[in-house]
Amino acid sequence: MKEYKAPKRKSKTKRYIILFLIVALGVFVFVRYYFVFGTGVKSGELNYLVHKGVIFKTYEGKLIQTGFRADKPEGFQSNQFEFSVADKQIAEQLMLASGKNVQLHYKEYFAAIPWRGFTKFIVDSIITVDGSKPKTNLPYNTPPH
Repeated sequence: MKEYKAPKRKSKTKRYIILFLIVALGVFVFVRYYFVFGTGVKSGELNYLVHKGVIFKTYEGKLIQTGFRADKPEGFQSNQFEFSVADKQIAEQLMLASGKNVQLHYKEYFAAIPWRGFTKFIVDSIITVDGSKPKTNLPYNTPPH
């Protein structure tokens, strides 16, 4: 009896499909976790910066931003910007600036990865650190004389 041999064409097709799936998975992982979606600057009062984590120790912080909203009767709003810091040197500088007004440059990713931080916003540089408190007596909030 003769043995049946499968045509080589099917095995090549399977290899191409597997190769395509591996490349597609690689592109997906790169875009999802390593592609910089946006960059920007946030400013406000640095509320805190902590070094925490169970397996991966990361630096996590919160920036308090004040602003004005016309649709609210009280006028003021407070936004919180939660971020991560991947660079230890930048994190140590920010720990010393807690409670001060800072301007931070950040990169935005589509998703967070555990060894980089808990958030998708990663601060990569400090633009300014100002020791003064934010102005609370803004012209539109003062009573008329």
